[in-house]
Amino acid sequence: MLSEELFKTARLCVVGNINRDIKTAPFPADARLLRDGETPVASIVETIGGGGANSAFAAAALGAKVAFLGKVGADPLGDRLVRTLNQHHIAAHLARDPNNPTGNSLALTYADGHRHFLSCQPNNEALTFEDLDLRALAGFNHLFRADIWFSEALLFGGNERLFRAAREAGLVISVDLNWDPRWGVAGAAQVQARKRAVRDVLGWVNVAHGNLRELNEFTDSKRLEVSLARLEEWGVQAVVVHLGTAGAGYYARGHLTVEPAIRAKRLVNATGSGDVLSVCMMLLHDHRDVSAKLKLANTIVAQFIQGKRRLIPSLG
Repeated sequence: MLSEELFKTARLCVVGNINRDIKTAPFPADARLLRDGETPVASIVETIGGGGANSAFAAAALGAKVAFLGKVGADPLGDRLVRTLNQHHIAAHLARDPNNPTGNSLALTYADGHRHFLSCQPNNEALTFEDLDLRALAGFNHLFRADIWFSEALLFGGNERLFRAAREAGLVISVDLNWDPRWGVAGAAQVQARKRAVRDVLGWVNVAHGNLRELNEFTDSKRLEVSLARLEEWGVQAVVVHLGTAGAGYYARGHLTVEPAIRAKRLVNATGSGDVLSVCMMLLHDHRDVSAKLKLANTIVAQFIQGKRRLIPSLG
């Protein structure tokens, strides 16, 4: 039988973004947000932010052994992030950068579940391969490369060096193919160069993670089945698919298994639900029953969305 006790046997090493998130409670989206004025909301909270950091804290809260590699500024906010990692028993391997301050994101959360982020992430954009203490890989069995688009130094060359080191150390490798902030903003040539940089390292990747929109955009496709086939052709062994209200899927060897979402009775947490889904699937990677893994992951995601599980903490 599949149970949450398996989470306690997992050992996850995360490389990705870390910053402060300032999150609003859900409120109705309206055109007046683009005009001068003020919109009251039920709450505004300050939490850990960054896909990598969110994933690390969720994994630790579920009982896994976790390490986090990244960069913060040499500033008070960086101190708070390091302190919060330590408080939650996450092994922190963070470079401190006196030239790039620790970043922030403002997460506007709408009542329909959609979000919009306003971000300033100098520390994460400045992350390089040389900032990563690869000795941290020892004792772990799964590497999660989150936020793959933000650091150009890692995007163009650094990720391959990281994945090579992880493979030599015997780790399974997961990658989050999340939304590139340059999509829809940069020119076509730059966008395609960035996509090619990620495609070139997919031969090292065991599992890719992403939602329907992200996967289709990354593969230049309008149909999920085409996107999954292309990812497999490019070297990915399996794909965890975030399907939102339709549930979650797992694709491998030409077959997609889907389990329906568990309906959340109220929306408390919208930001981070995809990170929680991916984390659950990574911590359960060695279990063979795909449907059981998806069902347990969907259950935990629903509990997180409703505020029944505190997986992403406030800052210490």
